[in-house]
Amino acid sequence: MGTSEPRHTPPDPDPARTPGPEPGGGVAPGDTPPDSGQTSGLSHPQPMPSRVPSIVTLVAVTVLTLLVLAFVVAQIIGWSNIF
Repeated sequence: MGTSEPRHTPPDPDPARTPGPEPGGGVAPGDTPPDSGQTSGLSHPQPMPSRVPSIVTLVAVTVLTLLVLAFVVAQIIGWSNIF
């Protein structure tokens, strides 16, 4: 491990070799800096998530809501003597 050289080159261009802006803030014609490497974005389409868990949850919440509503109505009418 006696070498101090980097193993990989950075994705951006070398600042010492990159053309600089002119005094007004622009660059000279033909003096456009090179692009950096882009690492964002998807490499392949993402799979669509399954809808089964959301449908099961919706059905369970609906059934539970109907059961609670039926219990409250039964308590109001007096048909249930649980409590």
